[in-house]
Amino acid sequence: MTNTGPLLRIDDLRVRYRDTAAPAVDGVSLEVGAGEFVSVVGESGSGKSTTVHAALRLLPPSAQVRARALEIGGQDVSTWSDRRLARVRGPVVGFVPQDPGTSLNPVKPVGRQVLEALRLHRRADAGRQIAVEKLAAAGLPDPERVYDRYPHELSGGMKQRVLIAIALANDPALLVADEPTSALDVTVQKRILDRLNVLRDTLGLGVLLVTHDLGVAAERSDRLVVMRRGRIVEQGAAGALLSAPAHEYTRRLLAAAPAAHSGRLTSLRAVAVRAPADAPATVLRVTGLSKNFGGGVRAVDELSLEVRAGTTHAIVGESGAGKSTVARLVVGLIRPDAGAVWLDGERIDGPRRRSRALRQKIQMVYQNPYTSLDPRFTVADIIAEPLLAFGLIRDRAARRRRVAELLDAVALDRGQSRRRPGELSGGQRQRVAIARALAAGPRVVVLDEAVSALDVSVQAQILQLLTDLQAEHGLTYVFITHDLGVVRLIADDVTVMRSGSVVESGSVTTVFETPTTEYTRTLLAAVPGAALAVPVSA
Repeated sequence: MTNTGPLLRIDDLRVRYRDTAAPAVDGVSLEVGAGEFVSVVGESGSGKSTTVHAALRLLPPSAQVRARALEIGGQDVSTWSDRRLARVRGPVVGFVPQDPGTSLNPVKPVGRQVLEALRLHRRADAGRQIAVEKLAAAGLPDPERVYDRYPHELSGGMKQRVLIAIALANDPALLVADEPTSALDVTVQKRILDRLNVLRDTLGLGVLLVTHDLGVAAERSDRLVVMRRGRIVEQGAAGALLSAPAHEYTRRLLAAAPAAHSGRLTSLRAVAVRAPADAPATVLRVTGLSKNFGGGVRAVDELSLEVRAGTTHAIVGESGAGKSTVARLVVGLIRPDAGAVWLDGERIDGPRRRSRALRQKIQMVYQNPYTSLDPRFTVADIIAEPLLAFGLIRDRAARRRRVAELLDAVALDRGQSRRRPGELSGGQRQRVAIARALAAGPRVVVLDEAVSALDVSVQAQILQLLTDLQAEHGLTYVFITHDLGVVRLIADDVTVMRSGSVVESGSVTTVFETPTTEYTRTLLAAVPGAALAVPVSA
């Protein structure tokens, strides 16, 4: 298929699902040319993924798709059969899905899966060596060894690069990537996006990137397409759009991006308590903490840190650094092999040391509100659960009043108390999880990647909420994250971890402005969206 025009052209695309009133996509038009990097940005529900899935005819039968034109390589494919369209998926356009966990076959070596993509289009040269070359082109180290490994033996970043190798197997002119880095650490994300840029520069590959991360889009794109509620609100050259956004929604997205701020958020609420007057300088102390798992894996290695009362202490590092294991050790979900955890001067590690009163003092908010909230319970039942578990409020009417107060505290409408988690958005579910954690009246709240799965604007709302609650109630946070942009907004102190050990620790200002280790400098250099940085508003 030869073409001198756009590699992909979408004209007046409309997508509607059966039994839904509003269209998922409403009149979208966009183009991607050879050697061009175009990003489609927007929040969940904006229609960005539906748009690219419709263009590649990957939507389910329940989707009704109409368009003046859906052109790939200069030919309108809107009426093609799946069998005919399969001939261009691969040789003309490669697709990289979001989740390698569900997109790779767990019972086949990844090299075999690349080989199958080659043979699907009857390439005469298809063999192990060609598949290894594709793995190398996708940026995988030691591709000969990777060829024989199974998906579960690879990190998230390596699995995502295998998907890129599969997409590149038949030398397409266009690569469409749907949120390929949204769940990855910043350093792995940078390596993958660097690889896409190399392929664009060396092969003339056109790239269409779908992302909710405006920092990534701003740093990598030639053109940006901003979507909201199924429509394009504006599009244009990345530099011009970012320097002078025409639409109020784009301005809101820019303002919400962590990279758009250079300092810590301040509370918007009138009351500012921070730490109680009689609180000790250190509320949480960890000494010599170690944890080994099966196979000799040392997840945490003699870690020590102190968390000041009324402050936020961030623990950062790449996947496998041990930061989430630290969170589980601190709250008592798992027992350490060595070391101790002290809360307000009392040792709390180990089940025999954790009285009900001590358990009440430290609560946890998990990464995924989909799995941490019981789908059978109403919001009111979920929030009231700690009140019953710790015997705090036995009177039913008093519990209802306390639940209402907690809903107010996390800025949720009281009418939502009768809903179940499945009826709420991701941001609303995370607010419920925070309200549940606050119900017990804790001194310390441990937040394990609590905003990493949220859209940038919802993430900004939750971070502001946490800042306001901390100022109002004197809360102390241990904030686990791989996002250093978020650390700038929320944290006072930071501990950088790598392979279970502390690399360096100190105030956010000191560590970020004068890092003492090459590893921390590498993490900081990988944070996307430097072009968005502006002083944070009070």
